[in-house]
Amino acid sequence: MAARPITFLSDYGYDDEFAGVCRAVIASIAPEATVIDLTHGIARHAVAQGAAVLAKALPFAPPGVHLAVVDPEVGASRRGVAVGAGPEGRLLVGPDNGLLWPAIEQLGGATRAADVSLSPFRLEPVSATFHGRDVFAPVAAHLARGADLAEAGEEIDVGSLMTFELTEPAIEAGRVMARVVSVDRYGNAALDLADRHLPQTGLRLGRPLDVEVGETRRPAVFASTFADVRPGELILYEDSGRSLALAVNRGSAAEALHLGPGDEVTLHPEAR
Repeated sequence: MAARPITFLSDYGYDDEFAGVCRAVIASIAPEATVIDLTHGIARHAVAQGAAVLAKALPFAPPGVHLAVVDPEVGASRRGVAVGAGPEGRLLVGPDNGLLWPAIEQLGGATRAADVSLSPFRLEPVSATFHGRDVFAPVAAHLARGADLAEAGEEIDVGSLMTFELTEPAIEAGRVMARVVSVDRYGNAALDLADRHLPQTGLRLGRPLDVEVGETRRPAVFASTFADVRPGELILYEDSGRSLALAVNRGSAAEALHLGPGDEVTLHPEAR
């Protein structure tokens, strides 16, 4: 049987060897498995950001094993888990800190789960601070080769998994209060506001709005794409993941508005 593909998301960054070493471990166990790096640019310890990005990305990934590591409590009492999810039999591997939960729900819900903290697949000796290399990567690799979830660790009740609710915008008459979920390398700031919220908001494509961040309030347009406004102008648009996002044509909304993940933004559909 061909190895299943492995997707990989983490907060390891690109300056150190951490992500590469995890890939090396996978290659030593399952050299035939394709590894797809979703991103290693999640902000350090930003479980909420990692959870949101993972949930947004996995519907576009092939069914397989989905390795995710954003683990500020590494070495503490949190479990490591492998979780079966959805009708396609996808397997998610990572810390049981809520990171995996929104993606599990997005994929159709948990069907099985195992505690892999003491997995027979782990590398010995296990580092207290690098479970990505010593626990999660080898578990993911063995699952990709066809190992059953029960072989990876002790099966546990899916109801015991740590849940995590992504933030939702607060929609009131004349304003929408949203939070920044992530900022990409272009400075575009994705919000926890999605197209499903739009009918309640008063936001209309092609119409102006005001964007308020702290003491700053700037005019913007709800547009389809960056070229709908002049360079330097601010837009609200629907991004490729169907989230609403803020951007500056030929610029950076994050820099212009001093935005980062978790920051609050208030949108005023009726621009003054």
